[in-house]
Amino acid sequence: MPITAPDLLDMDQDAIDDLWRGLESGPIPDGEGRGTVLIAPGTVLSDAAATIAHVVAWKGKRFDAAKGELINEIGPFGHDAVPAKVYVAESWYDHRPAIVLDYEESGVLARHIRDEIREVGGGLYLGIAYWDEDKVLNFSLQFGQEES
Repeated sequence: MPITAPDLLDMDQDAIDDLWRGLESGPIPDGEGRGTVLIAPGTVLSDAAATIAHVVAWKGKRFDAAKGELINEIGPFGHDAVPAKVYVAESWYDHRPAIVLDYEESGVLARHIRDEIREVGGGLYLGIAYWDEDKVLNFSLQFGQEES
């Protein structure tokens, strides 16, 4: 049975890290990916934290694979903000290929952010968000279907 975004919320951090290490980068996604922030994964807080983050702060990302670009959908109404360049490069986490979401040219604050994603399967990607070079959290993006 394929892993879903809700499954990721039920995993603890060690299981998410192990999953990441076993994934391939997969193709650069195209279209809209519904975002789920994995805050305190595997705890009673994870579902509520993900829901609050989705409603208030971050809806997901919209990719244009042909251009190698994306735009984030932020705030309660999903306004387009914080663009990034998208390409495959070495992961800071395990030094294997990952899809890099590079915000360096997106403004003073955003240039501190780097995301990496890898394909889990079924349109689901697992991500790592960094502040400078420090891993700060995981997230997922679901493409092409509603999350169950």
